[in-house]
Amino acid sequence: MSTIPKSVCVYCGSRDGNAAAFADAAVETGEMLVRNDWRLVYGAGDVGLMGKVANAVQSAGGKTFGVIPTHLLDWEVGKRDLDSFVITETMHERKKVMFMNADAVVVLPGGAGSLDEFFEALTWRQLGLHEKPIILMNVDGFWDPLCDLMQHVVDSGFAGENILSFVSIAEDVSELETMLKEAL
Repeated sequence: MSTIPKSVCVYCGSRDGNAAAFADAAVETGEMLVRNDWRLVYGAGDVGLMGKVANAVQSAGGKTFGVIPTHLLDWEVGKRDLDSFVITETMHERKKVMFMNADAVVVLPGGAGSLDEFFEALTWRQLGLHEKPIILMNVDGFWDPLCDLMQHVVDSGFAGENILSFVSIAEDVSELETMLKEAL
C-alpha cells in the first residue's frame, strides 16, 4: 500500500511576470519539492509560473496534483499529464480541493487569483479552521507591499497582531525549504 507524500500547495501566477527571478524561483521551488519528496498541489495550469513549477516537478520525477475549474481548462491550458488531475465546477471548489489536499501553503508571485487564494487560506487560519503553515515566497521583495498592508490592517485595528504570525516570509528557495522542513 503506497502512502501519499507530504503535499505543498503552491499558489502562483498564471502569467510569468516581468522579472526573470520569478520564473527562476518557480523552477527552483519545483525542484526543491521533488528533492524533499513532497507532492505539488496546484491549479493544474500549464501557463505562467504555474506551468513552470509543475514542469520542474515533472522533469525531476516528482508527484503532481492539479485542480482546475471547467471554465479555465482552455484559458490556463489544463495540464492533463499530471499524476492527479481534478476538474471542479467552480473556483471555490478548486481552492477547497487544493487546500484540503495540502499540508502547507506556499505563495509565489502572482496576481488577483493568487491573492484570493492567499487571503482565503489566511482567513481560514484566523478563524481557527486549520494550522497549516502559510509561506510567502518574497522573490525580489515582490510581497513587501502585501506585508506592509497586513501590518496596516493590524495597526488600524482590523486584525489582531496574531494574524501576522500566521504567515512566514521566505526570501529565497533555500529559506523556503528550511521553513517547510521545520513545518512538515
